[in-house]
Amino acid sequence: MLLAVGGFLLVAGLVALIWAPGVVKRTPKDVDSVTHLAGTGGKIDTSTGEIEVGPVVASSITKQDSEASTDDVAVFVNHSCLMIDEGDVPDCVDDTDPRLLSASTSLFATDRKTALTVPNGNFLPEGSPQAEGLQNKWPFDAEKKTYPYWDGTAGMAVDAVYDREQRIQGMTTYVYKVVVEDAPIEVAEGITGTYSSTKEIYIDPITGAIIHQTDDQERWIDDGPQALELNLSFTEEQQKKNVEDAKSNQRSLDLVTKWVPIGGIVGGLIALVGGLFLVLREERRPTDTASDDVYADGPNA
Repeated sequence: MLLAVGGFLLVAGLVALIWAPGVVKRTPKDVDSVTHLAGTGGKIDTSTGEIEVGPVVASSITKQDSEASTDDVAVFVNHSCLMIDEGDVPDCVDDTDPRLLSASTSLFATDRKTALTVPNGNFLPEGSPQAEGLQNKWPFDAEKKTYPYWDGTAGMAVDAVYDREQRIQGMTTYVYKVVVEDAPIEVAEGITGTYSSTKEIYIDPITGAIIHQTDDQERWIDDGPQALELNLSFTEEQQKKNVEDAKSNQRSLDLVTKWVPIGGIVGGLIALVGGLFLVLREERRPTDTASDDVYADGPNA
């Protein structure tokens, strides 16, 4: 019994050690999140030609399309809204609300393991813009190196350069810096200009989750005035939630990739050793055959 149990536990532990990381370290299939940001900003007032800077809030709503996604590819739809922080601001407002500064929707598909954007192929509707690089997360076990990162405003992948370690809400994160300088964009319909941005993205290196982000950007009209000024970052409440979620996911990963293998291998070895000890002891145990024969054939027989 011990040998059978030990063999089972040992095999289970080895399978968990070798096979489990490749299975669990993948983008989950139930992503449905809202990320909140706050800061200051403003866009040009066409009547005065000036920017009135004030408090703003933003939201990024990301949902996974479970029908379009596969075991290897995750398909997402993202809605982003930037609004003047005035009154009770919801996650987004419609285009008739004067508080709306900008809004956008994007579709993208990423590899569940590497988190890198994959070719649109059959995952997105025909004609969808093709993105590149990382978008809504980093890969599991992120490294201290440069990654390609998709900047939707610039419409291109730029370098996310590892900069430093920094603790956020008690969690050690890797900070990557993304700099865009004077990228040509369409500031408004039919109006060309340039876009510059400096982002710092704080990553949980274990799960690849984005814990915190700051974004300082400017948009200028060609041969004209500044069109937009913006300084945004995740709210403190958002940072705390991201840390809590990341720690919960870390515990789940540890259970599957560390404690199950350790328990299986150690428990299996102990059971096997115990089983072998009992087998060897039984083999060395003397038999009572000779004693029984003496009594059977004694003087009184």
